[in-house]
Amino acid sequence: MRLSERRILTTHAGSLPRPSALAETFGRMSRGIAVDAAGLERAIGDATRRTIEMQRGCGVDVANNGEQGRESFFTHVRHRMSGFGGRSDRPVFADFAAYPTYVARMRPARDAVQVDLLHAPKAIGAVHYVDRAPLDRECDEFARLLDELKPGFVETFLTAPSPGIIAAAMLNEHYPSIAEYVAALGEALRVEYRTIVERGFILQIDAPDLAMERHVSYANRPLEDFLNFVDLVIDAINHALAGIAPDRVRLHVCWGNYEGPHTHDVPLDAILPRLYRARVGALMVALGNPRHEHEYACFERHRPPRAMAIVAGVIDTTTNYVEHPEAVADRIVRVARAVGDPRRVLAGTDCGFETTAGLAPVADEIVWEKLRALRDGAAIASRRLLG
Repeated sequence: MRLSERRILTTHAGSLPRPSALAETFGRMSRGIAVDAAGLERAIGDATRRTIEMQRGCGVDVANNGEQGRESFFTHVRHRMSGFGGRSDRPVFADFAAYPTYVARMRPARDAVQVDLLHAPKAIGAVHYVDRAPLDRECDEFARLLDELKPGFVETFLTAPSPGIIAAAMLNEHYPSIAEYVAALGEALRVEYRTIVERGFILQIDAPDLAMERHVSYANRPLEDFLNFVDLVIDAINHALAGIAPDRVRLHVCWGNYEGPHTHDVPLDAILPRLYRARVGALMVALGNPRHEHEYACFERHRPPRAMAIVAGVIDTTTNYVEHPEAVADRIVRVARAVGDPRRVLAGTDCGFETTAGLAPVADEIVWEKLRALRDGAAIASRRLLG
């Protein structure tokens, strides 16, 4: 994994805007409506090509395929694993329950065809990784386009979900305990993790569960119960990463990619020491939004392990405000000084820009403006920190 040796490198959390027609196709698929498979593959290829070109134009250093070929950042596993069917009923987020007028404003339009993460399939049988073909196609297409376009990225990555977010949102009706379900998911995900690394990409594990589930699945339970869940998931991730060098992996943690009150979010101080147990080379944390921007100071109180870099979220992915580069630079500098070594800090986004097909709070053209602001802010911070 490349570090910011000469300048602050830029990256993002993975998902980037999909063309509306592609998003709608995924929405139909998620509802069991038949679609043109060949047409879908062509649309994914075209969208991935555009995503690579746009990242290059915005000056992104560590780039990916924008997750163009997935319906969401985690429910795509139902097409690759056995055991899923039926319909989950996700618990209501604590800050949704506290502010009902906010929830009323956020309801989607009646005619919207979107992937519904609140009612994803659930585990009704044993979970195993049974179909590598979609994963291989994704890796092949990304590698082919990189070779064709030669975008000049410093590094490239692909994402995969944590076992915890699958267990939390694709509810369990098969395993005797949550521990056994998480363990089975971790074992299955070994296939995805190893394949991504063996194909030469950095692996990013998306684990919003390690923060967000405190105000969802564990909203009405003692904090210690949630922290035990964090430990359980970290153990499963470490097991799944056996044999993979930590410096080929980064772990993304956030409190949910939605514009809401977030008044029930768990403090970073409470979870950070546990996150450091993950056998990864970098921890990516949301620090660009109004609720968590101040938590850069946590890295002074809990210094990262010497072998771990920090990818600081310095761009909010839920609003259409475009951050000023000077504000971006200020955020990067604060994190770097708290960590104690600017070379171990990369600049990123809080989360993805369309983590679920059809749910994109930031307008397409504004996404790219935000990434250009990230590039420009990182350049300013580089001059301040590295000369």
